[in-house]
Amino acid sequence: MCTAITYTTKNHYFGRNFDLEYSYNETVTITPRNFPFKFRRMPEIKKHYSMIGMAYVLNGYPLYYEATNEKGLSMASLNYPEYAHYNKVQKGKDNIATFEFIPWIVCQCENVDDAKKLLEKINITDEQFDESLPNGTLHWIIADKECSITVESDKDGLKIYDNPMGVLTNSPSFNIQLVNLSNYLSVTSEQIENRFSDKISLTQYSRGMGGIGLPGDLSSMSRFVKVAFTKLNSVCGDGENESVSQFFHILGSVEQQNGCVCMGDGKYERTIYSCCCNVDYGIYYYITYNNSMITAISMYNENIDSRELVSYPLICETQIKHQN
Repeated sequence: MCTAITYTTKNHYFGRNFDLEYSYNETVTITPRNFPFKFRRMPEIKKHYSMIGMAYVLNGYPLYYEATNEKGLSMASLNYPEYAHYNKVQKGKDNIATFEFIPWIVCQCENVDDAKKLLEKINITDEQFDESLPNGTLHWIIADKECSITVESDKDGLKIYDNPMGVLTNSPSFNIQLVNLSNYLSVTSEQIENRFSDKISLTQYSRGMGGIGLPGDLSSMSRFVKVAFTKLNSVCGDGENESVSQFFHILGSVEQQNGCVCMGDGKYERTIYSCCCNVDYGIYYYITYNNSMITAISMYNENIDSRELVSYPLICETQIKHQN
């Protein structure tokens, strides 16, 4: 279960909560322009846009959870159980496996329009990376500095939705999530008046009563509503520190605490990490479940013209600053 959002102040930001009951020892990974991207069914791409994001690097290949390239195009995969459907290889199509999808789009595309052109020819296949890694059931959000789309591969074909909220969680499909938002038309950040009846005097006993009705559970549909409301009503200045802080506060509205979502066998889903990438400057910020101190890694502090991946292990230990 995950949540991804876009956000704009003076600069543009993209990031997500990664919610799972275990970790793959993922790392913040920079793929430089000359790293040779190999694909199962498509020609190797030797020169491309550099990118930064979270990845599980296996056998020298970055399996990206989300990534942003040097042009500001970002993409993230999120769980899509019961709905995702992938195909066998099809003649005349660009056959791309799920684990190749983020690199295929992000290494070649400058913006969402470029991505849409590639999507016209794509067939997302059911090929696995290897026998130890079954395919995830995924859908994707792709965003540039101006707009975002949602991509879903269902049994009846590839669906591409304009995503005006810049928000994505998990199943059900994006069009159902949009319809569900209408159930919350009356929710507001403003103070409210009595609309119950003019025959009885009712008064507000607390601030924030305009938000009564917002879901507070951890299901994907509830998180979609809550994070969309939080993001769309967010007020923030233009400074970098303030913007990054506000971004993490928005994600914090739907974070998962250890123990609240039981997966059986003593395992609990939790927010493994949250990230925020300034897509204008290629700065990737993250926090982890036990370390709420924000850590920053800049793509441009590395040699983005090299051929070698650069990976930074996550700082997961709790860090406390003692003031006295």
